[in-house]
Amino acid sequence: MRLMTLFSKRITFLFLMLVGLLFFPTHSWAFQEGQDDNDYNQYRGEVVDESTNKPLVFATISVEGTNISTITNTEGDFLLKVPKDITDGNVIVSFLGYRTKTIPLLQFQPEDNTIGLLVSVTQLSEININAPKDATALVKETLARKGDNYFDDHTLMTAFYRETIKKRRRNVSLSEAVVSIYKTPYNSPRNDAVELYKARKSTDYSKLDTVALKLQGGPFNTLYVDIMKYPEYIFADGSVDNYKFSFDRSTRINNRLIYVIKFNQLETILEPLYGGELFIDVENKTLTSAIYHLNITDRDMAARLFVRRKPSGVDVWPTEVAYRVDYREKGGKWYYGYSSVMMEFKVDWADKLFNSVYSMTAEMAVTDWEKNESGQLPRNRERVKKSIILSDEAIGFSDPDFWGEYNIIEPEKSIESAIRKIQRQLRRSQRNSK
Repeated sequence: MRLMTLFSKRITFLFLMLVGLLFFPTHSWAFQEGQDDNDYNQYRGEVVDESTNKPLVFATISVEGTNISTITNTEGDFLLKVPKDITDGNVIVSFLGYRTKTIPLLQFQPEDNTIGLLVSVTQLSEININAPKDATALVKETLARKGDNYFDDHTLMTAFYRETIKKRRRNVSLSEAVVSIYKTPYNSPRNDAVELYKARKSTDYSKLDTVALKLQGGPFNTLYVDIMKYPEYIFADGSVDNYKFSFDRSTRINNRLIYVIKFNQLETILEPLYGGELFIDVENKTLTSAIYHLNITDRDMAARLFVRRKPSGVDVWPTEVAYRVDYREKGGKWYYGYSSVMMEFKVDWADKLFNSVYSMTAEMAVTDWEKNESGQLPRNRERVKKSIILSDEAIGFSDPDFWGEYNIIEPEKSIESAIRKIQRQLRRSQRNSK
């Protein structure tokens, strides 16, 4: 069919490279956020399901009337930094399928803010009002209206990007960056550009089984999950007809009626396509979120999509590849707000009894934006290349003061613990080398 075309459209690549077990840098890294800046206040807390107290992952926390926002991490925790000149605003907390909550900023404390959200229940009688009858037609109309419903201005976004690598459940690598995204209008054929502003990393190579996994593409892996800007990466020309779409349920997001459209590739399609859910605002025909995964119909085919280089005698294949994208709304227009890519791989050595399981996660959250009045993109030499391996570009956790003023995704406790262990190991290796 169009297998090679689809191969070329994938934007997530795994790199496998041999490294020595005893490789350590010659300096230690400090994982910290830096010292408080006098120009902002910061608020820590968690967002949970009010009934079950279960953490809500990827909930959005934003300051009303501004472009300032952040999201909760995989444990439901958040860190929000707000300029001190904003004192009497409201904080809006929202999550898929839950009622949005608006809280005065004055009610927030520096620490231990627990925000409970209630599940949004939609009455059946409301669902039947003006309900579209054809799920496929609704998806096609939504994709066709990107020029009407999404940003039509050049926009300069500040975003926080993170990559993590785990061997089974143990964190072995963390890379983070603040990037500038030069977002072009959604109806423009021009691609977005990314400029790397600051990056930091920490890796414990001794836990990588003599194989260092590197993610090629950096921020582009998450940026291209923006379906409305880059529909060709999931719904290439004509490929919508290779899927079956169906209505699943409805919910409410920011008091808007949202239909959840399930989709999966037709059984007659053998090549690896996608399956998942599209969250569509029925009234405006707007995609507000999408959660989907790659159907690994053929292990070898899927491996060729992602594995660019590996040692001889090693078999590598993906067991799970999942994506998510969330959009936010301001002034009647929607824009890219958050996306993530999660990949799980098995690494099978010919001379070893047991295989290794690695997971790689990349996520990016827009924390501020403004109009790019000139519409100019950065010069080529200043742009992040699509072939970037962020860990090679990062300079280490050596500039903690820089991170103080930026809204970042709060690190998970497991990541913080892993970094502390890496620091101790690096310090021991330095002492032993003296």
